[in-house]
Amino acid sequence: MSSSCPFCRVVAGEDPAEILHSTETVLAFRDLRPQAPTHLLLIPKEHITDVRDLEERHAGMLHDLFQAAAHLAKTEGVDASGWRLVANVGRDAGQSVFHLHLHLLGGRPMRWPPG
Repeated sequence: MSSSCPFCRVVAGEDPAEILHSTETVLAFRDLRPQAPTHLLLIPKEHITDVRDLEERHAGMLHDLFQAAAHLAKTEGVDASGWRLVANVGRDAGQSVFHLHLHLLGGRPMRWPPG
């Protein structure tokens, strides 16, 4: 855990967030600056900077992360219409918080290519 990381502070209960899902390994909450009607953040509770730092030991956490995304898409009512998961890696990709996270976006048509 990093005290300078805003997502680690959410995990620790030091910063407020609208928590929607929590397991031993994963936390999901609403994005403070939503880019779609449904915009959730799914994070590992362990501080991992980005996808490049994933190791074989993270396989179970990744399973939990994707399972949580599918569950939340249903509970948020976007499962039938479609939703997008986005992981930004590095500044040029738009990563602004350097703690691995997935954006779950839905509730409106998505364009391709993104960005």
